[in-house]
Amino acid sequence: MKRNWYGIVGIIVLVGAVVTVGTLIFHSNSKKSSALQTAQVVRRDIGSTVLATGIIKPMVGAEVKVGSRISGVVKRLRANIGDYVKTGQIIAELDDAELQARLSQNLATLAKAQVDLNFARITFERAQSLRQKDLNSTQDADQAEASLKSAEALLKQAEANLEYAKVQVSYTTIVTPISGVIASVSTQEGETVLASLAAPTFVSIIDLRRLEVQVYVDETDIGKIKVGQQASFTVDTYSDTDFKGTVTAIYPKAVIQDNVVNYIVTAEIAGSQGKILRPEMTTNVTISLETRKNVLAVPTSPITRERGDRYGTVTEGENRIQRKVKTGWKDNGYTEIISGLKEGERVLVPENK
Repeated sequence: MKRNWYGIVGIIVLVGAVVTVGTLIFHSNSKKSSALQTAQVVRRDIGSTVLATGIIKPMVGAEVKVGSRISGVVKRLRANIGDYVKTGQIIAELDDAELQARLSQNLATLAKAQVDLNFARITFERAQSLRQKDLNSTQDADQAEASLKSAEALLKQAEANLEYAKVQVSYTTIVTPISGVIASVSTQEGETVLASLAAPTFVSIIDLRRLEVQVYVDETDIGKIKVGQQASFTVDTYSDTDFKGTVTAIYPKAVIQDNVVNYIVTAEIAGSQGKILRPEMTTNVTISLETRKNVLAVPTSPITRERGDRYGTVTEGENRIQRKVKTGWKDNGYTEIISGLKEGERVLVPENK
C-alpha cells in the first residue's frame, strides 16, 4: 500500500509539472504573437523640410550710419536711442558761424566780380567802336577784349566759390537719409567732430521694416536649398507666432565654427504680423522643400539599418522575409520607399520600436 501511495503521488506531481510547463509555453507564444505589429506600405504625398537656426539681420541698405562731412562743433543734437525718424528729418546741427562768414565773403566777391565784368564789357564795346573809326590801335582793342574775358572768368570763379560755400553751410545740418529707428548715438552736443580722414558717425538708423533672416544651413542640407522656397520661423519672444518668408540668396562661402560647416541662406520676411522684430533675434527656421506626390511610403519605425543598408521585414503567412530597401524623403513619421517593397505589403515593426 505504501508503494502504491508513492506511485500515485509521483504521477500527480508529473502531471502538474507538464500542465505548468504547457501553460508557460502557451502564454509565451500568446504574448509573442500579440507583440507582432505590422505597418502597411501605402501611397501618399511626401514633403521634406530642412530645420536650422538663424539670426534676424537688417537687409542691405536698411542700416545706415549717419555722420558729418565737415568738421565742427555739435551745436544741437536731436536724436535719442529708440526714436523713430523720417527721411529728411534734421537730427543734428553744427556751429556754422565760420562757414556763414565765408559765405558772406563769397557773396561780396561775387558782387565785385559782377561790377568788374560790367566795366570790362563797357570798356570792350568802347574800344571796338573806336577801332572801327580808326581812333585807337589794334593793341588797345585786344587788351580790352582780354580784360573782358578775364572778368568773365573771375565771375564764374566767384559763382563757383559761392556755390561751394553754400554747400559747406548745408553740411552743418545733418538729416536722415532713411526712415527708421535710431539704434545708437555716438556723439553729444558740444563735441568737436573732425572729418579730415573719415566722416564721424553721429547716429545709426535701422529700418525695422526691411529685415531678413540669415539661416545657418548644414553642409549636408545646403544642396536641397533653392531660391524661392518657402520658409517659416519663430522667435523666442513670440513663440506662438509663425512668421513666413522666402529664400532670396545662398551665400557661396561657408561659415566654419567648431569644425561644423554651415552656409548662410537669407530669407526675406513676408510680414511681421503686427509684432516688432529686431536685429540679432535668434530664429528657429523651417525651409519647405518640394513635395513628392503619390509615392510609396511606410511608417519609419519598421525600417531598420544594418551596416549602412536599410531593411524591411515583410510577413508572408508565418514566414518573415527581410528585404533590402532604398529609401527617399522622410515626412511626419513616414519614409518614402523607392525600391524593395510593394504597395499593400505589410512590414513587421520590430519589438524594440
